[in-house]
Amino acid sequence: MNHQISIIGCGWLGFPLAKYLISNGYTVKGSTTSIDKLKVLQNAFIEGFIIKLNEKGISGNYDQFLSKSETIIINIPPGLRKNPNKNHVHEIRHLITAIQKQNIKNVLYISSTSVFKDEEEFPIITNLTKPNSNSDSSQQLIQIEQMLQSNPKFKTTILRFGGLFDAKRHPAKYLSGKTNISNPNAPINLIHKEDCIAIISTILKRNLWNETLNAVHTHHPTKKEYYTTYCKAQHIALPHFNLDEKNKGKLIDSSKMVQLLNYSFKQTP
Repeated sequence: MNHQISIIGCGWLGFPLAKYLISNGYTVKGSTTSIDKLKVLQNAFIEGFIIKLNEKGISGNYDQFLSKSETIIINIPPGLRKNPNKNHVHEIRHLITAIQKQNIKNVLYISSTSVFKDEEEFPIITNLTKPNSNSDSSQQLIQIEQMLQSNPKFKTTILRFGGLFDAKRHPAKYLSGKTNISNPNAPINLIHKEDCIAIISTILKRNLWNETLNAVHTHHPTKKEYYTTYCKAQHIALPHFNLDEKNKGKLIDSSKMVQLLNYSFKQTP
């Protein structure tokens, strides 16, 4: 069995994921866009590559990065906040061409629950719910998901994470002291980085391909309740919510993922 994996995007999630996989017997090739990060990857026994995607193609030694890997994990955000006019779909299309050239068998695409729009009724989003968000970023993610899933050259599993957090990077720290925060009654849909890594690892171990999975913790208190409680516990400034406007949100149901992987969450938000 081939235990070599290529991870494109060894950042906040991809780097600890790579280290975890190596500790479990995998050989990992990882990409970064920073020359300084190469030494960090090397010190963690990750074979590092400078790989940059753009609308016209890919720069870097991407053939060697993908060579002899059975699986690629695509873990790169669209980057449309910094560059709202960017066409991320074109970038991934170039990557797909490179994946096909190297005969990669499996693709794990890290997507987002943002492909579903927020609504006033707080709809329950299951694995059967069709993506319906109209934002440009979400529309690009939806198109990429479809592009990967419809490709007959490899098997694709789509993994849609909710709001990512850990002890150092927590959304409550951003909201602390803010005022006029919208949607106080909307349910939260968060998932800890440790769970993200464990879920990805389990998918790889079980060879669970050609699936689409939503992944958030099953704890869904309201935004107001959750963030107020968290900030109080951390002794940081409380957030203040707009209680006058109508609320929009959604509740992400991860039961399919839990059932298929027999998964128990490790970290509660």
